[in-house]
Amino acid sequence: MTHPQNTLRAADHLVDLLVAQGITTAFGVPGESYLPVLDAFYGREDAIRFVTCRQEGGAAMAADAYGKLTGRPGICFATRGPGATNASAGVHVAHQDSTPMILFLGQVARGMTDREAFQEIDYRRMFGQIAKWVAQIDDASRLQEYVNRAVRTALSGRPGPVVLALPEDMLYDMLPSPAAPARAETPRFAASAGAMDALQKRIADAKTPLVLAGGGAWTDAGITALQRFAETQALPVAVSLRCQSLIDNRHPNYIGHYGVGTPPYLKRIMADTDLLIAIGPRLGEMTTNGYSLLSSPVTEQKLAHVFPQPEEIGRVYQPDIALVADTESFCTAAATWDPVSPGAFSNRTKQLREDYEAFSSPASVPDDPLARHFAHLAEVLPDDAIVTNGAGNYAGWLHRFYRYRAPGSQLAPTSGSMGYGLPAAIAAAICEPDREVYAIAGDGCFLMTCQELATAVHHDLTLTVIIIDNARYGTIRAHQEREYPARVSGTGLTNPDFCAFARSFGAQAEKAPDYDSFVAAVAAARTRGGVNLIEVPADPGFLSPGTRLD
Repeated sequence: MTHPQNTLRAADHLVDLLVAQGITTAFGVPGESYLPVLDAFYGREDAIRFVTCRQEGGAAMAADAYGKLTGRPGICFATRGPGATNASAGVHVAHQDSTPMILFLGQVARGMTDREAFQEIDYRRMFGQIAKWVAQIDDASRLQEYVNRAVRTALSGRPGPVVLALPEDMLYDMLPSPAAPARAETPRFAASAGAMDALQKRIADAKTPLVLAGGGAWTDAGITALQRFAETQALPVAVSLRCQSLIDNRHPNYIGHYGVGTPPYLKRIMADTDLLIAIGPRLGEMTTNGYSLLSSPVTEQKLAHVFPQPEEIGRVYQPDIALVADTESFCTAAATWDPVSPGAFSNRTKQLREDYEAFSSPASVPDDPLARHFAHLAEVLPDDAIVTNGAGNYAGWLHRFYRYRAPGSQLAPTSGSMGYGLPAAIAAAICEPDREVYAIAGDGCFLMTCQELATAVHHDLTLTVIIIDNARYGTIRAHQEREYPARVSGTGLTNPDFCAFARSFGAQAEKAPDYDSFVAAVAAARTRGGVNLIEVPADPGFLSPGTRLD
């Protein structure tokens, strides 16, 4: 397509803006409402790749995973109406997980708005509660303004999703060639000197302190500094739900994670703690075991809360010390401190580590067949392997017996969204092609986004899907048995032949009915590369690790 000299089509300008912001991949499902943008991607694969997905929910979840891995906003394109509603699942993940993301949505032409035209939705009303900012770009000359603001909003403070609507006729508008935009970076800001001094004094006075790390927007520098801070002060470190890759799980200061089904030893640790240093988590429902581990609004423990958004601090729990800072800035500063209480916490930290090791050993549940599977993965996969998952009781085995050892090695939704594992694995295989990638899913979880196997094969990716098949919605069945014993309703499933299903897409697949066949299947998948699926039939009698229905 040719245009007058010194002019630029709005859709081309939009793609230029994304490239200038360091975006290398966009995920989406094509739609006529943003056809000029699809055309603008043509021939630009070396700068930015458009990954065609099979459903907008999977595309948005892949964009969320991209944001987690790269620290740049994950980009998703979806068409209007049904495309937007499908994509909302991934927006909710990005919101609760504090992930930078921008969802671009096609919209009806500007002359048709407010008539309930074909597939028209008011996105401001639809996404208002789950996005940091929702806007519509009616004037093509303001594209750079809107996109720059969207990137900065997605990255700033508590990161999160932004939604921008693109009226389809606006994308054809011609503009004078604009000036090159500046790349937006994540703003860094440290806690006040007074707050940092107060925290040092609290640590000096403490007998049983605990660090609880979590939340989004962590960087490699922040993770390294967190470990150094813990080592220097001999502090035990736990993490919040699905944030286990914030510290090497083999590290002597790591003691486990607070989340769904918090084990007794971690409940005891929290009850015994006299100073809780929360670095990054919101201290939400899952991390606090339904707000029961900490009393509200004033905790029995002294609470120091580090968070990049001042409005979040004190929302539920009133802190003794509020440290408004991003996690990298806080941890980098704290890592430079000399030992505040030399030797005071070492013995306790060592004991808590022993509690974790006992709990996370397959020997703790000797009759549970799945425990060895995940311990085996931890033994044979490289330290930097990326393991993804969605939601379901199968994740209890993964989180308990697998040990994450490198930054970015865990991609999982703290929002508890099913179907996340495969789209996240697709994003990981694209962003980190030199790392091994494994999606762990239950049978119910996998079938939420199983069509994205076509995406993985179409784009020649290398990843392995491991399905734990117990023919039921296991988490809901566990709740059901607790509340209404032996009254099974709505939780049973009839599944396809997963291996035949995967082969129909062009993937390699095999069933692993026992431990030895699982070991062999993992080894074979690692050797041959490409897209692999391993089906693991699970004993439906187990509701969680070591806990049987009977």
